[in-house]
Amino acid sequence: MKKESPIFYTKLDNGLRLVHMRDRSPVAYCGFAINVGTRDELPEESGMAHFVEHLLFKGTEKRKAYHIVNRLDAVGGELNAYTTKEETYVYATALTTHFDRAMELCADVVFHSTFPQKEMDKEVDVVIDEIQSYKDSPAELIYDDFEDMVFSGSPMGRNILGEKKALKRYKSADVRRFVERNYTTDRILFFSIGNIDFKRVERLAEKYLKDIPATHIQTERVAPSAYIPQRQFVKKSTCQSHVMIGVRAFDLSDERRLAFGLVNNILGGPGMNSRLNLLLREKNGMAYNVESVYSPYSDTGIFSIYFGTDEKNRERCTSLVMEELKRLQTELITPQKLAQLKRQWMGQLTIMQENRENYVLSLARSFLYFDKVETLSQVSEQLSAITAEQLRDLSAQLFRDDRLSMLVYSNKV
Repeated sequence: MKKESPIFYTKLDNGLRLVHMRDRSPVAYCGFAINVGTRDELPEESGMAHFVEHLLFKGTEKRKAYHIVNRLDAVGGELNAYTTKEETYVYATALTTHFDRAMELCADVVFHSTFPQKEMDKEVDVVIDEIQSYKDSPAELIYDDFEDMVFSGSPMGRNILGEKKALKRYKSADVRRFVERNYTTDRILFFSIGNIDFKRVERLAEKYLKDIPATHIQTERVAPSAYIPQRQFVKKSTCQSHVMIGVRAFDLSDERRLAFGLVNNILGGPGMNSRLNLLLREKNGMAYNVESVYSPYSDTGIFSIYFGTDEKNRERCTSLVMEELKRLQTELITPQKLAQLKRQWMGQLTIMQENRENYVLSLARSFLYFDKVETLSQVSEQLSAITAEQLRDLSAQLFRDDRLSMLVYSNKV
């Protein structure tokens, strides 16, 4: 296992937090994690969080859209952003020699964007094209529709991209209200990784962030409504049938999260030897793509299994999946097999950390919620304590037939 790099953390007087990890790479990543996502939209603000993410690049008090785009591109860097149900990330990639430029640009777009109406009108069409593109991909769309079903009646179920009618009516004032209400300093974290001394990061923070006025959260998130399992069949003109089976699961703070993450990895994780891949693809040849995903959020979570298959195989595939879920609820994994499964997942987690972009974004999320991050050695220690009985009991708790929801896209409903 690689030696873990030191992580530095501090908090500015205005409430903004800084986290930095030093490593030897000549490439740096830096940006802002903002504890604001789709679930923070008011009912009349469909798609606003994601729309704001787009508009941050469309003009600031001192830059037009072209200058924002060109600022890092001119030195071989990149500026990126994305939105989730609970967070927005705005971050840059650049050589460490251009770290100052990258940090200043990120600060400029997050704190000094002006949201010009002319640029908004153009960007609406871009987002609508994104929505249309998504609807053309049932294997992606079904994830959003499934979350909408599982979190029915809650902002957690709201589609991140929003609705076309709502997007077309938004004005600059609407966007500014959303940002003023949600982009408060107590919800924003600056993160970075690179071969840069933390004292330099602190000096740059004093330069670019110290004068940002302190602001505090003005709203509280609404907890998801009570979970009611549902089964829905939707007619779609697709060559395949697409199926999702799942349930609400444990949140980010739940002590059972790691053990259930192992259950998910065993069942349908990225390994070719996951149970569902071996069962549906390798043994029966009925599905090209089958996977399970566990997504923990701040106060809830969701687990889902997805597969696409020919309509004639849909019922058989569904039965096989349900049988595998029953098997997890009743059979204990042997000590030897459990040790191997733990080694596999620990290996996957360690390799994933070699992707520095993914790692720093994961680091940012952890500090955003907990002001800390668990090291690989800490995760390994917790993982070693997980028992076969725990995995069986968690499966029995969540995978009962009467707890599961199902969504099917089929051309023969």
